[in-house]
This record gives sequence, structure tokens and C-alpha cells, in this order.
Amino acid sequence: MTFDNPGAITQALSALADSEALPSAVYMPNLASLTDLYQLTMAGGYFQSGSHTKEAVFHLYFRTNPFKGGFAIACGLASACDIIKNFRFSEADIEFIGQLQGDDQKPLFSPEFLDYLKNLKLEVDVDAVREGEVVFANEPLVRIKGPIIHCQLLETILLNIFNFQTLIATKAARIKLAAQQKPVLEFGLRRAQGFDGGLSASRAAYVGGCDATSNLLAGRLYGIPVKGTHAHSWVMSYEDELTAFEEYARVMPNNCIFLVDTYDTLGGVANAIKVGHWLQEKGHKLSGIRLDSGDLAYFSCEARRMLDEAGFSDTKIYASNDLDEVVIASLIDQGAAIDVWGVGTNLVTASDQPALGGVYKLGAIRERGEKKWTPKLKLSEQVAKISNPGIHQVRRFYLSPAGSGERSYLADMIFDQEAKPQEPLIVDPVDYTRRKSIPAQAQYDDLLQPVFRAGKQVMHLPDLQTVREFRAQRLAGFHPSICRLLNPHQYPVGLEANLNKAKMELVLKERGHHAEEEIF
Repeated sequence: MTFDNPGAITQALSALADSEALPSAVYMPNLASLTDLYQLTMAGGYFQSGSHTKEAVFHLYFRTNPFKGGFAIACGLASACDIIKNFRFSEADIEFIGQLQGDDQKPLFSPEFLDYLKNLKLEVDVDAVREGEVVFANEPLVRIKGPIIHCQLLETILLNIFNFQTLIATKAARIKLAAQQKPVLEFGLRRAQGFDGGLSASRAAYVGGCDATSNLLAGRLYGIPVKGTHAHSWVMSYEDELTAFEEYARVMPNNCIFLVDTYDTLGGVANAIKVGHWLQEKGHKLSGIRLDSGDLAYFSCEARRMLDEAGFSDTKIYASNDLDEVVIASLIDQGAAIDVWGVGTNLVTASDQPALGGVYKLGAIRERGEKKWTPKLKLSEQVAKISNPGIHQVRRFYLSPAGSGERSYLADMIFDQEAKPQEPLIVDPVDYTRRKSIPAQAQYDDLLQPVFRAGKQVMHLPDLQTVREFRAQRLAGFHPSICRLLNPHQYPVGLEANLNKAKMELVLKERGHHAEEEIF
């Protein structure tokens, strides 16, 4: 399936929605050309120079935990798998690329390179953390190994997927924590960054902890529960609010959550109660009321009092209106009587941090057929931007009381998989004076798991509900101070001592090679 006309993406999504699509099927059409031009110019350069025979290892990671928080939730692996499985350049792609010109008005790419792209089939090994895993700054979420062109051509699309979906899953997890595990509904489609961003956000929000979405297509494609009743326009389309509620109850008696703030909030609650009595007489119930404006703490408490006095103690109070984790936490501190939280714009746009800032860095390279890898790093005057050399694995240490089945996570070690860990000691990659020893009795998991081998998927991806349960289980193993919204405790993540030593030696070597004079 290729997109050769402006409406093709919309047509493809419509076809998927009408078919028995897989949960992540929205990413199944060919998207190889969804990349930055410089990925192709580098690929063309590798090919023309004969360097395309080299093998490389890249790592995808982020440098700072999002939202000034203490953790992130990995998300996007299912989407990435669909991209990799279906990665190819179509005839239309090749035709377009062949028309690109340089500054001299001559073709950028040779016919031979275009033929190479036309016949390209990915042969990469991919290792990644599971979706829903709790992750931290500087440790790889994904490791890509294979022909250097293959790895290079995946950079942009993988960053696009993991940066956004990890960001939104993390935001959702923070909101769920702030709501103290009460139900959270994702209402953000109308404010999302395009329909594709809306779909990705709905899925990622569900992974992160939201309980349902208003996004019907996300429910169709991903199996997410969908929720929704009526908007202000329903009330405004009738002569008065009471008539609007009565008519809605008549035609939709099994889905009655009334939006009560169109005119007068407490008057709207009173009208909802009147219709609630009628629903009871007909064998139905007043499921809830929704507040969408004003002083949510005050109105929710007053609404709760009115509902309880009228015998509707089981009717839920829903709240929306530009909510995020900070506002929710504040409302709970104020004693708001809110049972269900509807969060839209600030969730799906990650309004306080609209990008994760993940990067994709070369860690090692070798000529085809060689056994030994040459470690590579990027230098910078900023310590945080000096990349880590080697082929990385992440080892998470934990203690587990005998027979309890519970875990208490201690620290994460980034180590060179070729060298294996030599010391039970980690070093902070940003502050080399900070070190932590790992207790001898600690157990561990290695987080990067095989996903593709030589371009073929070897990992069976769990269903979305399993991913959600995994996320909740993993978060429970961390000290609450890691998960608090403001000024969280820093969970220890560091380089294995010998990897840190090898990095320092390589930094000094490269500085010596490239500096004309000493810099202090």
C-alpha cells in the first residue's frame, strides 16, 4: 500500500477501520520515506564511498526524564515493529527520490543507489525494553545493529515513534498517580496534533494508565474502551436544560452522564436529579454528572451533597476542563468530591513539555566479517551530551523477599555487552564522582530483549491489557519518592565501572587527537 495522492492516508485509515485490523495496523502501510533527507544523503554517501558494507550499532535514549519527573514509561514498540516489518521503498518513493537535485541542479542520488534502495530489505537486529517498562534518562530503550545504511534509515521514524509515545505514556502515568488510581478518561482527540497524533496519543495514554478514551477509531484499532455521552451543544439545542436531559434519558437511558454546567452548574445538578428519579422509575440509573468549568472543588462538593441527599449516592461525579496532574493533585488536596477525571489537551499534547528529546547515537562500528567492534562516542563540551561507547545492555537490580513475589528496585547498570560487567559498581554518567555499589545478594533483569534478528521479528508482542498490567507492576516496585510529581528522588542509573573507565580513556584519546591546544 503506497500513498501516491493527498487523500491516500485518509483512505487507508478508513479501509483499516472497516477491516479486521490488527491493533497496530495503522502503521502497516509503507512509511520508509517518512524520514529526514539527511538520512538518505548519508545513506547515499555510504553507498557511493563503499562504506555501506560496514556494520554499526546505534542506541535510542533520552538524556533527561520528562516533566522534571523521576521516571518515564517506554512506549511505541508495537508501532516500531510494524514499521520495520513493512519497511521498503515503493516505486513512487524511488521516483520521487530520483527527482531530488543538488545545488548544481543535478540528481542527488545515482541510479545505482536508487536500485539499492528499491531492493533494500532490512537485515537489522533490534533489542528493546518492553512496552510499559519504567525507564530512565541515559539508558537505551532500543538498540539497533546491522548494516550501517539500514540502521541509519531507521533513525528518524524510530525517534518519531518512541519520543512521542513514551512522552504521552509518561504523562498519563503521572496523571493516574495524581488521581490516586481513580479512573482517568482520555478526551484529547480534538486538540491532538493531527489525527495520527491523536491515535498515537490515545494508545500511549492507555499504556500509561488511562482507563478509556473518547477516540472511537483508537477503540476500533487498539481495543481501548471508549466513553462519551453529550456536549453543551445537546443542551443548547433544546428550549431548556431540563428538556434536554429528559430527551437524552429517553433515547439513551443506559448512558446517562449529564453535563451540568451549560447555564448554571448547581441548577444543572438539580435538573439531573429530577431526570434521575425518572430513570429509576424506568429501571435505569443516573450514572453520573460532569463538571466542565468553574470552581471544580466547590461545585463537586456541593453536587455530592445534593446527589446524596436525593438518594443518588452511587452517581459518579466526572470532571474535565484543562486538567493535568498538578491541577488534579491540587483539587484532591482541596477535598474535591470527584470520582472520574477527564483529561484532554494537556495530556495528548504534553503541554508542559511537548517533546521528549530522545537521541539516536552510534555506539560501535566494524567492517563486515570482522569479529571485533570499534567503540565510538560523540564528544561535547557538555558532559551530558557525551555519548557512551560500546554495545549496551541495561541491567536492573532488585531485592525480593523470599516467597513474596514482590520486588524492590535498587539501581540500573548500563554495561558493554561485549565486555560483560566486571564490577558491582555503577558511575553516574553526568557526575563521575557519584558512585553506587550493588549488593551481592541483589537479583537482576536485563531490560533489552530480542525483538528482531536479521530483519525477522522474534518477539511475540503482548496485548495492550497485558502491557498496562506490566506497567503497573513495574511502577509498584519503585520507592514512592521516585514517582512523586514534584522534586522526585533520583533513581540510580549509571555506567558499569569498567565501561566508565573505557569511556574516559576514549574521551581523552579523542580530545588529544582533535585539540590543537589544551583547553581548560
